[in-house]
Amino acid sequence: MQNRVLLVEDDDELRELLARYLTNQGFTVREAANGRDGLALALGQDCDIVVLDIMLPDISGLEVLRELRAETHLPVVLLTARGDETDRIVGFEVGADDYIPKPCNPRELVARLQALLRRIAWDQKTEVNAARTYGDLRVEPGHRRIYQNDVAMELTATEYEVLQVLLVHAGSVVRKTDLMQWALGRRLEAYDRTLDMHISNLRKKLGNDDPPRIETVRGLGYSYRVPE
Repeated sequence: MQNRVLLVEDDDELRELLARYLTNQGFTVREAANGRDGLALALGQDCDIVVLDIMLPDISGLEVLRELRAETHLPVVLLTARGDETDRIVGFEVGADDYIPKPCNPRELVARLQALLRRIAWDQKTEVNAARTYGDLRVEPGHRRIYQNDVAMELTATEYEVLQVLLVHAGSVVRKTDLMQWALGRRLEAYDRTLDMHISNLRKKLGNDDPPRIETVRGLGYSYRVPE
């Protein structure tokens, strides 16, 4: 499993604290104190995952994320102000994979990063030719790609995980607690809308079918309906 982390945070004290902790946990850490430097480092392909603060002194973390998503599928975990749901929602719409509120617990941050990197590494070990087809969708695990009508979908790392889990269980209900654990690597907590935001984004990218391909089963979870 690769473990090169780019930490983009303008608070010197917090950045240094997180960098020390991540280093002690076996990560190789690159640091940036502003958005422009962080964007340049991320686009330089010198990291495996990005921890990105939303509030930066030059350009916002959301703008950095927009520019990143135009060029790369590099996984991104946002650092957001505690209780600021608007930033989190916009972050997911732009293409964030996960978020953690500030002030953050370094141990929780490490757990989030490890879970995301483990899922990516697992898929990369899968045989490249082990493709699976579900109607007009084709999943190629070795490439971590899902194609719709032979056109690659623009998915974040986490959107890919959520959709491929739903496809594997197409026609059956996947409980939200299970989907959260299998796709995001963590437990579902009260008032956590992370999964809902990813589902909303996936519905838009799949074409906003009526009824939607990803159906909400109230009180239980979600089910993927293969179009006829």
